Amino acid sequence: MAVNTDRIYLGLVPTIRPLVAAAARRRLRAFEAEERTDGRVLFLGDSITHWGQWDVLFPELATLNRGINGDTTQDVLARLDEALQNPVAVSLLIGTNDLHTNRRLKEPQGIVSRLEQIIVRIRMKAPGVPIFINSITPRTPWFAPRIRSLNEQYADVARRTGCTYVDLWPALADDAGGLRTELTKDNLHLIEPGYQAWRDVLRPLLRPFALER
Repeated sequence: MAVNTDRIYLGLVPTIRPLVAAAARRRLRAFEAEERTDGRVLFLGDSITHWGQWDVLFPELATLNRGINGDTTQDVLARLDEALQNPVAVSLLIGTNDLHTNRRLKEPQGIVSRLEQIIVRIRMKAPGVPIFINSITPRTPWFAPRIRSLNEQYADVARRTGCTYVDLWPALADDAGGLRTELTKDNLHLIEPGYQAWRDVLRPLLRPFALER
């Protein structure tokens, strides 16, 4: 029988949250110490974004990686001011970590509400910038129903707010609704083929922002 890693994460993540939060603060301080890099495609999110080599995946783009391991929708809201450095576009993937935090944060209505707040704040800080809302990526089939439900609500938010919804499910999910085994080593994070699959979905959408050579 396959190990249900999502059940393990539900017990493990709260215990290691202080260590993850400390590492997140260090990464945020490193961001704040960097020189501003305006005019880039901003990749914003949690560890799945954090570990993406976006400059390699998209050599035709000027990119800025503002993913932080362990971030929830609440964490992204708290650090938006630093992340938004006059981007030309925003690719947002967030919400999976909310699912194994405290009861208040994992409530679906709260996750969707905070997503909308993130969009409102981006619109205020970067008016007119295209926002690409990526669907929450698959995990194990055990989590598939709640992720699918959230993604339906994410798609609705995108329609109502004039964002572009990016459905990653067909590229990443197997028939049972789990993350395809060749794309991951832990049923949550992507490995290189997973990032390549994500890139292939995003590339046509980001083509207008390619640098002139």
